[in-house]
Amino acid sequence: MDFQCSDVARWSRVLSAYPARVESLGKPDLLPLDDFYRRRLPALLRGRDPDPFLTRSELAQLMQWKLARGKWRPRLLEFVLSLDEEAVESSSRKAFGSLPDVSKAVSELTVLKGVGPATASAVLAAYAPDVAPFMSDEFFFGLKGYGGCSGALQRLFLEAVFAVRGETAG
Repeated sequence: MDFQCSDVARWSRVLSAYPARVESLGKPDLLPLDDFYRRRLPALLRGRDPDPFLTRSELAQLMQWKLARGKWRPRLLEFVLSLDEEAVESSSRKAFGSLPDVSKAVSELTVLKGVGPATASAVLAAYAPDVAPFMSDEFFFGLKGYGGCSGALQRLFLEAVFAVRGETAG
Protein backbone atom coordinates (compact mmCIF):
# COMPACT_ATOMS: atom_id res chain seq x y z
CA MET A 1 0.00 0.00 0.00
CA ASP A 2 1.36 3.37 -1.01
CA PHE A 3 1.32 5.71 1.99
CA GLN A 4 0.89 8.65 -0.40
CA CYS A 5 -2.44 7.18 -1.56
CA SER A 6 -5.45 9.37 -0.74
CA ASP A 7 -8.10 6.93 -1.98
CA VAL A 8 -10.30 6.38 1.11
CA ALA A 9 -12.00 3.32 -0.42
CA ARG A 10 -8.64 1.65 -1.00
CA TRP A 11 -7.54 2.34 2.58
CA SER A 12 -10.88 0.95 3.82
CA ARG A 13 -10.33 -2.27 1.85
CA VAL A 14 -6.83 -2.65 3.27
CA LEU A 15 -8.07 -2.03 6.81
CA SER A 16 -10.94 -4.51 6.39
CA ALA A 17 -8.39 -7.19 5.44
CA TYR A 18 -6.50 -6.68 8.72
CA PRO A 19 -8.30 -9.34 10.84
CA ALA A 20 -7.73 -12.03 8.20
CA ARG A 21 -4.05 -11.04 7.92
CA VAL A 22 -3.62 -11.32 11.70
CA GLU A 23 -5.32 -14.72 11.67
CA SER A 24 -3.09 -15.87 8.79
CA LEU A 25 -0.01 -15.40 11.00
CA GLY A 26 -0.92 -18.65 12.77
CA LYS A 27 -0.51 -17.20 16.26
CA PRO A 28 -3.73 -18.12 18.09
CA ASP A 29 -2.81 -16.04 21.17
CA LEU A 30 -2.49 -12.95 19.02
CA LEU A 31 -6.18 -12.74 18.08
CA PRO A 32 -7.57 -12.06 21.57
CA LEU A 33 -4.56 -9.87 22.42
CA ASP A 34 -5.10 -7.85 19.25
CA ASP A 35 -8.77 -7.40 20.17
CA PHE A 36 -7.69 -6.20 23.60
CA TYR A 37 -5.23 -3.68 22.15
CA ARG A 38 -7.36 -2.38 19.28
CA ARG A 39 -10.80 -2.34 20.91
CA ARG A 40 -10.99 -2.89 24.67
CA LEU A 41 -7.92 -0.96 25.87
CA PRO A 42 -8.77 2.27 24.02
CA ALA A 43 -12.30 2.11 25.44
CA LEU A 44 -10.96 1.54 28.97
CA LEU A 45 -8.57 4.48 28.69
CA ARG A 46 -11.16 6.84 27.22
CA GLY A 47 -13.57 5.75 29.95
CA ARG A 48 -11.12 7.12 32.52
CA ASP A 49 -11.07 10.60 30.98
CA PRO A 50 -10.27 13.26 32.01
CA ASP A 51 -7.47 11.53 33.97
CA PRO A 52 -6.67 8.33 32.06
CA PHE A 53 -4.18 5.79 33.37
CA LEU A 54 -2.98 2.29 32.62
CA THR A 55 -2.92 -0.56 35.16
CA ARG A 56 -0.06 -3.02 35.48
CA SER A 57 -2.36 -5.78 34.22
CA GLU A 58 -3.25 -3.73 31.15
CA LEU A 59 0.40 -2.93 30.52
CA ALA A 60 1.20 -6.65 30.78
CA GLN A 61 -1.50 -7.51 28.23
CA LEU A 62 -0.23 -4.75 25.95
CA MET A 63 3.30 -6.17 26.28
CA GLN A 64 2.02 -9.68 25.46
CA TRP A 65 0.32 -8.24 22.37
CA LYS A 66 3.46 -6.40 21.29
CA LEU A 67 5.67 -9.45 21.78
CA ALA A 68 3.21 -11.78 20.03
CA ARG A 69 3.36 -9.50 16.97
CA GLY A 70 7.14 -9.42 16.79
CA LYS A 71 10.19 -10.85 18.47
CA TRP A 72 9.39 -12.74 21.68
CA ARG A 73 11.49 -11.37 24.56
CA PRO A 74 10.06 -12.84 27.77
CA ARG A 75 12.29 -10.73 30.03
CA LEU A 76 10.32 -7.63 29.02
CA LEU A 77 7.11 -9.21 30.23
CA GLU A 78 8.83 -10.28 33.47
CA PHE A 79 9.99 -6.70 34.03
CA VAL A 80 6.47 -5.35 33.47
CA LEU A 81 4.92 -7.94 35.79
CA SER A 82 7.37 -6.93 38.53
CA LEU A 83 6.43 -3.24 38.36
CA ASP A 84 4.61 -1.58 41.23
CA GLU A 85 0.93 -0.91 40.39
CA GLU A 86 1.14 2.67 41.66
CA ALA A 87 4.25 3.36 39.56
CA VAL A 88 2.48 2.20 36.39
CA GLU A 89 -0.62 4.25 37.12
CA SER A 90 1.39 7.34 38.07
CA SER A 91 3.72 7.19 35.04
CA SER A 92 0.86 6.58 32.66
CA ARG A 93 -1.22 9.43 34.13
CA LYS A 94 1.75 11.77 33.64
CA ALA A 95 2.31 10.47 30.11
CA PHE A 96 -1.30 10.88 28.99
CA GLY A 97 -1.41 14.27 30.70
CA SER A 98 1.68 15.35 28.74
CA LEU A 99 0.04 14.84 25.36
CA PRO A 100 0.29 16.28 22.75
CA ASP A 101 3.95 16.59 23.81
CA VAL A 102 4.94 13.11 22.63
CA SER A 103 8.56 13.48 23.71
CA LYS A 104 7.56 14.20 27.30
CA ALA A 105 4.91 11.46 27.26
CA VAL A 106 7.43 8.85 26.05
CA SER A 107 9.91 9.98 28.71
CA GLU A 108 7.26 9.56 31.43
CA LEU A 109 6.64 5.95 30.38
CA THR A 110 10.20 4.83 29.73
CA VAL A 111 11.07 5.26 33.41
CA LEU A 112 9.22 1.95 33.88
CA LYS A 113 11.51 -1.08 33.65
CA GLY A 114 10.82 -3.00 30.45
CA VAL A 115 9.12 -0.07 28.73
CA GLY A 116 11.16 1.38 25.90
CA PRO A 117 10.11 3.87 23.22
CA ALA A 118 8.32 1.23 21.11
CA THR A 119 6.20 0.03 24.06
CA ALA A 120 5.60 3.63 25.11
CA SER A 121 4.37 4.39 21.59
CA ALA A 122 1.93 1.45 21.85
CA VAL A 123 0.59 2.77 25.17
CA LEU A 124 0.14 6.28 23.79
CA ALA A 125 -1.37 5.09 20.50
CA ALA A 126 -4.00 3.08 22.37
CA TYR A 127 -5.25 6.33 23.86
CA ALA A 128 -4.39 8.95 21.23
CA PRO A 129 -3.52 7.36 17.85
CA ASP A 130 -3.99 10.72 16.14
CA VAL A 131 -1.18 12.17 18.25
CA ALA A 132 1.20 9.26 18.81
CA PRO A 133 1.30 6.40 16.30
CA PHE A 134 2.47 2.94 17.35
CA MET A 135 5.96 2.19 16.12
CA SER A 136 7.12 -1.39 16.70
CA ASP A 137 10.71 -2.38 17.41
CA GLU A 138 10.75 -4.09 14.02
CA PHE A 139 9.82 -0.80 12.36
CA PHE A 140 12.88 0.83 13.90
CA PHE A 141 15.25 -2.01 13.07
CA GLY A 142 14.68 -1.18 9.41
CA LEU A 143 15.48 2.50 9.82
CA LYS A 144 18.79 3.98 8.86
CA GLY A 145 20.47 5.48 11.90
CA TYR A 146 19.13 3.03 14.46
CA GLY A 147 22.15 1.79 16.37
CA GLY A 148 20.32 -0.50 18.78
CA CYS A 149 20.24 1.84 21.76
CA SER A 150 17.16 3.21 23.48
CA GLY A 151 18.23 6.82 22.96
CA ALA A 152 18.50 6.36 19.19
CA LEU A 153 15.17 4.56 19.16
CA GLN A 154 13.44 7.39 21.03
CA ARG A 155 15.00 10.00 18.74
CA LEU A 156 13.90 8.09 15.62
CA PHE A 157 10.41 7.58 17.03
CA LEU A 158 10.02 11.30 17.60
CA GLU A 159 11.35 12.07 14.11
CA ALA A 160 8.78 9.63 12.67
CA VAL A 161 5.97 11.25 14.69
CA PHE A 162 6.91 14.68 13.38
CA ALA A 163 7.14 13.32 9.82
CA VAL A 164 3.66 11.76 10.08
CA ARG A 165 2.31 15.09 11.34
CA GLY A 166 4.13 17.00 8.60
CA GLU A 167 6.16 18.92 11.18
CA THR A 168 9.84 19.36 11.82
CA ALA A 169 11.52 18.28 15.06
CA GLY A 170 11.99 21.13 17.50
